[in-house]
Amino acid sequence: MKTRLIASVALGAAVLLGTTGCNLIAPQATTIEYSASDGVNVPESAGPLAVRNALIVANGDGTVGNFVAAIVNNTTSSQTLRLEVGEGSSAVQSSVVVPASTTLSLGDLSDDVEPLRLDDIDAVPGTTVPVYFQSGDGEGALIEVPVLDGGLEYLAPLAPTAEPSITIKPTPSGTSAVTPTPTASPSS
Repeated sequence: MKTRLIASVALGAAVLLGTTGCNLIAPQATTIEYSASDGVNVPESAGPLAVRNALIVANGDGTVGNFVAAIVNNTTSSQTLRLEVGEGSSAVQSSVVVPASTTLSLGDLSDDVEPLRLDDIDAVPGTTVPVYFQSGDGEGALIEVPVLDGGLEYLAPLAPTAEPSITIKPTPSGTSAVTPTPTASPSS
């Protein structure tokens, strides 16, 4: 009887260890950080500004794009986020100033915050483009940022549009007047 009891306890322990032992060596998916949306998050090494859900919404040929992201400044002073989109001599540089203790959501059209327009880039929709992020005294980080187009309903308002050109026409009084001349919107 004792042998049976010891055998059943050993068998129960083996089954219990066999069914739960994987949790001892396998990583738990819920503890792995990842970007849960279309964009990517920038690591903390880039500087004191936290950049979340960064993506570029580009026109069809990828020459103009709108940078969209949430930029969080938890510091007590204004910070500048420096961006370098692309690599080499064709890289496009830009920057965004974020006030202290503020979250700036570039492309949040409900708050009338426009995305950051990037001209003369090489970012074809459906690919990624290397973007270097740096703020404060951080070392910076090079991240592959996804490039999307305005084909989806929620991205359509974020797609770049043609900027109106400005023409200067003389007025009868001899002074000049600036008149915006609308241009055709690019087709998607």
